[in-house]
Amino acid sequence: MPNARFELFVDAADEWRWRLVASNGNIIADSGEGYSSKQGAKRGIESVKRVAADAAVSELEE
Repeated sequence: MPNARFELFVDAADEWRWRLVASNGNIIADSGEGYSSKQGAKRGIESVKRVAADAAVSELEE
């Protein structure tokens, strides 16, 4: 994803979160949970970077 970026921020509950923002400004993924430390949120980002490239796609029946 050219020009996509991860953003780190503190939410209203004073927890660290991340979101992945596309070049058009749309949020395309987020942490889904708050982290007690900035380092924890950064580890979450690294985990996504490491496993997402090889993740399988599963189609679920409606």
